[in-house]
Amino acid sequence: MPLPDHILDINSLDGPLGQRVYTVLRTNILEMALKPGEVLRKGALCDKLGVSRSPIAEALGRLSSDGLVDIIPQSATRVSRFSLAELLEENFLREAVEVAAVARVARDHTDDQLTRLSRNLRFQALLVEDEDFQGFFEADLEFHELILSFTGFPKVNLVAEEMTLQLRRARKLMLPDPGRPAQAVAEHQDILKAIKAKDPDTARATMTRHLRQLTKRIAPLEREHPDYFRTT
Repeated sequence: MPLPDHILDINSLDGPLGQRVYTVLRTNILEMALKPGEVLRKGALCDKLGVSRSPIAEALGRLSSDGLVDIIPQSATRVSRFSLAELLEENFLREAVEVAAVARVARDHTDDQLTRLSRNLRFQALLVEDEDFQGFFEADLEFHELILSFTGFPKVNLVAEEMTLQLRRARKLMLPDPGRPAQAVAEHQDILKAIKAKDPDTARATMTRHLRQLTKRIAPLEREHPDYFRTT
């Protein structure tokens, strides 16, 4: 199992051992370093992370609750495969939350919040120019997280993240996606323009158009990566 060295150091993380193991494995799964369908063997994980079986079992149990691993008793534990229906559902839920959030932010925001969004967008444009698609992916996530956080509701970001974990993994399969990052930056600029104008209706419309671009790109994934999808 090809766990990247740069996220193997659980000693650099805070919290109880089980939490740190969970964080490392979760990051590997979300970053697609551990592929859908890949078998997770407790013994190998113990050796890789230098821990006993107990925190590994605890972490795998939590990942199972997240829907990121499938634990089959007396058989194997595997990184969960995708379901096209679940990905589409998650994108539907994401749209419902983010469209409501951007309308609220358009109605009520601060100059500092506008500055942070503008700074993020300038960074996105530089990353696209440099063809740093991983960096752009992270900046893209931050742009949407900022909008959610600016609603003033502390739980919104957490809930939005938890209900779109599969979608986040699937989006990694789309990198690099020729032409799409530049298009996404332009769509983000339209969203920010509507926020600055304090126009919630246009903010809703631009966010909806932006998120529905992803819907079009989800469907081909099952054909392009059949081994990563459930067959039933």
